[in-house]
Amino acid sequence: MTTKKLPTYFISHGGGPWPWLKKEMPYFDKLEASLISIAKEVGRPKAILMISGHWEEESFTLMANPNPPMLYDYGGFPEHTYHVKYPAPGDLELVARTKALIEGAGFPMELDQSRGFDHGTFVPLVIMYPEADVPVVQLSLKKNYDPETHYQLGKALAPLREEGILIIGSGLSYHNLREFGRGEAANIASKQFDVWLGKTLIDLPKEERHQHLLEWTKAPSARAAHPYEDHLIPLHVVVGAAENEKGVMIYHEEGLMHGMTVSSFRFGEV
Repeated sequence: MTTKKLPTYFISHGGGPWPWLKKEMPYFDKLEASLISIAKEVGRPKAILMISGHWEEESFTLMANPNPPMLYDYGGFPEHTYHVKYPAPGDLELVARTKALIEGAGFPMELDQSRGFDHGTFVPLVIMYPEADVPVVQLSLKKNYDPETHYQLGKALAPLREEGILIIGSGLSYHNLREFGRGEAANIASKQFDVWLGKTLIDLPKEERHQHLLEWTKAPSARAAHPYEDHLIPLHVVVGAAENEKGVMIYHEEGLMHGMTVSSFRFGEV
């Protein structure tokens, strides 16, 4: 049986445990609809490989627990949000396959038996696959955040797309925590960076797109949008895994949380 080649995605995952706080955080409806649309257009993949902006290690590291626990990596939210569950199984076969691909590309690899799903993973997935019936494996970033290293990581992972594996980079196209909800500064910086990001990912041929992503700090308001690039670098992985395919904006919102412009992107056809 031939497996269709799945696209890759870079998603903006929103703030904190918002799916469990819809009354308190009623401004993620458009994001929620976009996540539901991803699941509809992809269907049910064999498994998901998630690269979350909330996990970085000295070497690329794979979650290797067949029954991953939860990691509540947020603070200041109601007590019940520290007891939510997303009981998706791990996938040791995918762990072994991914490890082999990454090591085959010359990158040192580690396995983590105890790491749990962080909210960059379980928050979007509880919307996309609420039954938690798709196996999920998380892959860390490397702490140096080097753009080319993560792009090459994506290239190494590309064969998984033809094996029924959905590769998702989970972050935010704008992530300056000090400016969240402050209005004008976030509004200007996020909009300027978002315009550059959209043009880079959608309009440029692959060689120029690659170069722009490597030199992302030259973009308008780059460091105002990403003082730390942990929520941007997952993008480099998913673009690397689909380097020959055009980007499509699948979610765009202006004025989120009193000022932010944020977007999500797909690479490859559905």
